[in-house]
Amino acid sequence: MLDWLIVGGGIHGTHLSHVLTAQAGVQRHRIRVLDPWQEPLARWHACTQNTGMGYLRSSLVHHLALHPFDLKHFAEREDGTGHPFAHPYKRPSRALFADHCRHVIATHGLRDLRLQGRASGLQACAGGDGYVVETSDGALRTRRVLLALGTSEQPCWPDWATRLRNETAPIQHIFEPSFERTAWPLEGHTLIVGGGISAAQIAMALYRAGADQLTLLRRHAARVHQLDSDPGWMGPKYQTAFQKIADWDARRAAVDKARHRGAVPPRLHRRLMRIGQRDRLTIQTGELARMEYAANGHFVGCLARNGDPITADRILLATGFARVRPGGAWLARAIHTLGLACASCGYPIVDASLQWHPGLFVTGPLAELEIGPVAGNIVGARQAAGRIAAAA
Repeated sequence: MLDWLIVGGGIHGTHLSHVLTAQAGVQRHRIRVLDPWQEPLARWHACTQNTGMGYLRSSLVHHLALHPFDLKHFAEREDGTGHPFAHPYKRPSRALFADHCRHVIATHGLRDLRLQGRASGLQACAGGDGYVVETSDGALRTRRVLLALGTSEQPCWPDWATRLRNETAPIQHIFEPSFERTAWPLEGHTLIVGGGISAAQIAMALYRAGADQLTLLRRHAARVHQLDSDPGWMGPKYQTAFQKIADWDARRAAVDKARHRGAVPPRLHRRLMRIGQRDRLTIQTGELARMEYAANGHFVGCLARNGDPITADRILLATGFARVRPGGAWLARAIHTLGLACASCGYPIVDASLQWHPGLFVTGPLAELEIGPVAGNIVGARQAAGRIAAAA
């Protein structure tokens, strides 16, 4: 029997495996990270590379390592570009951050802690001593479980887009595993649907790659914010008052209000606007009233507000991730079977150590009713690690 099984091997699961083994005294042979992908952070690397991200939104002190300035020291030793960080907040380049992740994983043997597989069920052991996690390769017994589930496998598909895809129309989402930006056709007219940072990044990346014609369609005017929530949420400025809110519905409302959904950082927005004044990229604001895939192999639709026509040869969705609780059906069954406490929004009600049930902990989006809107970010992983390591 394991002492710890971490379900999910992204930023959160990988960082927590490092903290638990290096700081909390968990023996390496008694902890495993269950993840369906072959390499640590596989989906993170794929998603950020596909968008064409240049620099992260988070600062140089948010990373996988234990010491806050480990990334800074790594950059001083390894980076040869002269531009590893961007203002404001000294944000690392995606390439530097990725190299640092690989360095931390290799240096501390974190890959050795992984089991490749996908969770499909969670039950209490007979007698109540720990849990049984059902996986694609059999059952695992463990005293404690840490659910480090993210939203990377939950791209948001509008209903009209799902219908068209079922009709075999050429439409993809930038966050589906099969998408590769470098393989996306550059000839013809691509319609990019989305108004946030990822839509802006992919539009600029395809423009730089030489795409013939691009249209970026966003439902709302640009929402310009440097971060996806106020920086006060990273610490006690807002979190202290948030954690004193006794009503869980009020906490959910506070989280939703604090998030800058569909926001674009100022510098990226300015660059996009400059490019949008040129002939190969058009930026339109409005919501689709209709979109069809015609017999001639082209998309034909119109906007709801004024009926303006909109056409394309192919559609690329940059509509983010679905706003649903991670885990899907197997976690829903576990909630019912174990009687796990949830708010009316369906998200876990946990204690200050992020414990949902004796020996069952959460991090990432599942912890947002305790940590707040930054729970799913890299800073949220570091905050969760401090709480869970103290409990361990």
